Amino acid sequence: MTASIAPTASIASTALSGRTALVTGGSRGIGRAVARRLAAEGALVAVHYGSGKEAADETVALINEAGGRAFPVGADFAAADAADRLFGQLAAGLGERGLDILVGNAGIASTSPIAAVTEEEFDRLFTINVRTPFLVTRRAIPLLNDGGRIVTIASTATRVAVSTQIAYTMAKAALESMTPSLANELGGRGITVNTVAPGVIRTDMTAGHTAVPEAAAQLAAITALGRLGEPEDVARTVAFLAGPDGAYVTGQRIDVCGGLWLGPIIPGQ
Repeated sequence: MTASIAPTASIASTALSGRTALVTGGSRGIGRAVARRLAAEGALVAVHYGSGKEAADETVALINEAGGRAFPVGADFAAADAADRLFGQLAAGLGERGLDILVGNAGIASTSPIAAVTEEEFDRLFTINVRTPFLVTRRAIPLLNDGGRIVTIASTATRVAVSTQIAYTMAKAALESMTPSLANELGGRGITVNTVAPGVIRTDMTAGHTAVPEAAAQLAAITALGRLGEPEDVARTVAFLAGPDGAYVTGQRIDVCGGLWLGPIIPGQ
């Protein structure tokens, strides 16, 4: 397996210099990699966390140590007042600068087949993965500067049948469906809206599979590039969409999955 790709250790670009960003679920995994990448390209990054303040503080420290700028904002996406809590802290951190980039990454997983999905689990999944992200996005739009960016993190689970992720898949599909309509609505302000759909990425959320060598090998075997993804693979794509090179890409879904389940892979051909 390919080793994890280390995030940029110091400021490597000024593509996002003077820009501000909010990364929900930015304390660990894909969110942490995205926050570090955006900061490495010059953005001031608000690192959102739900309950893991220590992890968020660590992410902020990593960014600051590398020469970037970041601050934490906490809000439990299961709470009815999550958006109010988040934006109260965000306004204090951004001041009068407004927001340029919103990366909607916060979410929870489920490994229950349909018979095992309780009403409580279903409601929690849709609250954290759909309702609150929708409310956060709606709240962010008036703060977004013209020419801003919205990037939603979805999942390739919406195109690959996985029976043990049925409720999670439904929630991600609902969130992803917002992208084209929102892109149409905000295009007149030069704001782009896109979805990034990761495949199997090595994070603590997928550790139940990726930490088992046999399972990881099976997943790699159905991926065209022959390896599992790293959080930095996703972060690079988000940074592209958030930067000047992605200015004419909107209303799109981009799979970052290494070619997961494209069809039979025949060795030697």
